[in-house]
Amino acid sequence: MNREFDLVTGCAGFIGSHLVRGLLEAGRKVVVLDNFSSGKVENLQGLAERKEDEFRLVDGDIRDEQLCFELAEACESIYHLAAIPSVQYSVDYPLEVNSVNVEGTLSVFQAARRAAADTVVFASSCAVYGDSENLPLPEDEPPRPMSTYAVSKLADEMYSDVFSKVYNFSSTGLRFFNVFGPRQDPASDYAAVIPRFVTRMLDGKPPIIYGDGEQSRDFIYVQNIVEACMAAARSSGRGIFVNIGTGESRTLNQIVEVLNGILGTDYQPVYEEARPGDIRDSRASVAAARDLIGFTPSVDFEEGLQRTVDAFRRGR
Repeated sequence: MNREFDLVTGCAGFIGSHLVRGLLEAGRKVVVLDNFSSGKVENLQGLAERKEDEFRLVDGDIRDEQLCFELAEACESIYHLAAIPSVQYSVDYPLEVNSVNVEGTLSVFQAARRAAADTVVFASSCAVYGDSENLPLPEDEPPRPMSTYAVSKLADEMYSDVFSKVYNFSSTGLRFFNVFGPRQDPASDYAAVIPRFVTRMLDGKPPIIYGDGEQSRDFIYVQNIVEACMAAARSSGRGIFVNIGTGESRTLNQIVEVLNGILGTDYQPVYEEARPGDIRDSRASVAAARDLIGFTPSVDFEEGLQRTVDAFRRGR
């Protein structure tokens, strides 16, 4: 079977739109799937002009297994990023999040199995670890999910593991830590803390922090995520899961300090009540990513934050 394309689900989202461009720049042909429930058409700006034998956009739902199968038949690798990625949304709407994140992922896995795709790389999350104090977090740390979002990602991993054993299925789950970068929507329900901070500070307003600001995260620039996805596809793992982070963590208060330095400002955060389901501290052990898929970040935090600020400035 002639497999000319790679498939990316969730292509119009923040990470998905960067991955699509990365694949095209690497000379890959790409078919992409999104239902635009949270992704934005403008994230794919400039791609629609490409020839159809290089780039195909399909408006559809990952829960449509027949559609996924028809697309997967022409694809060598499948990058499954489509999801509802918000912890808070999952707390408010657990059934919807389970439907999209678990049933949708199972649909993609089944389609890939039927089509005999070479490999599936899918987005998991550091949220599966919960609020563990065993930092940096190794992949064999027992999961302690604190939100229905985290439960959905853990279920995806378990399906991947079972599929690998029962069907000889090739898959790699990437436990993304806190991804940031250009095109991350600060106004959406899914927005991470950095774009919210950046846009408020560019607007002349102090950043808002939920909690005391001493909670820490392992922030990783989105270009590193693109490189990790492509490295995972080359590795063709079978039911493995690896952390994708930097191995370093920073508090939210520290992020504000760095942004003040980049922007030449002196804003003090506004502190509000902590939100349910939020993890206190998180930092990745990165040895497995290096050893199993050959990935190490190429863009450090400070450079990534500068690029992000520059992109938000240009967009104004």
